[in-house]
Amino acid sequence: MKLTVFGATGGIGQEVVRQALGAGHQVTAVVRDPARLSVTGEGLEVFRADLSEPESVRPAVAGRDAVLSGLGARTRKDAGVATRLTRTVLAAMRAEDVRRLLVVSAAPVGPAPQGDGALDRAVRGIVSAVLKDTYADLRAMEEELARSGLDWTVVRPPRLQDKPLSGQYRTVVGGSPAKGRFVGRADVAHAMLAMTEDPATVRQGVGVAY
Repeated sequence: MKLTVFGATGGIGQEVVRQALGAGHQVTAVVRDPARLSVTGEGLEVFRADLSEPESVRPAVAGRDAVLSGLGARTRKDAGVATRLTRTVLAAMRAEDVRRLLVVSAAPVGPAPQGDGALDRAVRGIVSAVLKDTYADLRAMEEELARSGLDWTVVRPPRLQDKPLSGQYRTVVGGSPAKGRFVGRADVAHAMLAMTEDPATVRQGVGVAY
């Protein structure tokens, strides 16, 4: 497939690029600073952009089979960036008639898992309060997706870890795995790539966790 990855220098974004190249896909990695992209390989195109204007990124999405995004706030001070940058991506995709989009959100933005105990509910509440602005940004981003008319999927992981790819994770379409407290960035990337051609995940939130 021909894929475009936004947020390609982030933890999940770099894993998406690496795994997609390993699977033989053609990948366009959209970055602000090419020096921060450590992944190399045949089939990789690095596209430099600041995402301030949809017209500037239209060439990065034109003719692609799918777009995958790891865009989001790196710190709490960056709250608002996910909605703003995703809006740019959506505009560029609509202009180029590219429909398939997968983005990273967060587990607390989705429905609470069934079967969670008091401890999990309490932790979820504390994390949601501490990261209130970040999650408000992600909710607004998801609302933009719902209005877009595109074939989107929102991937909602819990706490992220830097672990090697295991492939041993659970996914729940429309919900979150019970007691799913952690997941590795590499496994989130793996799940996103697997969902790219899965019609059951279109216009759905999908929880992914160990």
